[in-house]
Amino acid sequence: MSEELEVRKNGQKIREGVVISDAMTDTVVVAVIERVRHPRYRKTVQRTKKLYAHDSKFEAKVGDTVRVEETRPLSKLKRWRVVEIVERAR
Repeated sequence: MSEELEVRKNGQKIREGVVISDAMTDTVVVAVIERVRHPRYRKTVQRTKKLYAHDSKFEAKVGDTVRVEETRPLSKLKRWRVVEIVERAR
C-alpha cells in the first residue's frame, strides 16, 4: 500500500496528487501515483490513477499538489473533492 493512503474516522479516503487539468468548470483532474511491488518480479512499479475532484472555488491550477477527499457521487465521474492545496506550482 502507499504511504499517502489515509482514512478518516468516517471511512472517507484521502489522497494526495498533482493537478493535471483544470479546464472544466468546478472540476480538476488529479493524478495520484501509487508505488507497488510487482507480485512475481518484486520490482517496484508506479501506477497512476486519474481522479476527478470538485473544486468550487477555482483555486487549484495545473501543477499544484492537492489533497482530495472521497465524497458522494457528484457527477458521472466525480467522486472526490479538493480539501486543501498542499503546494503551489512554480
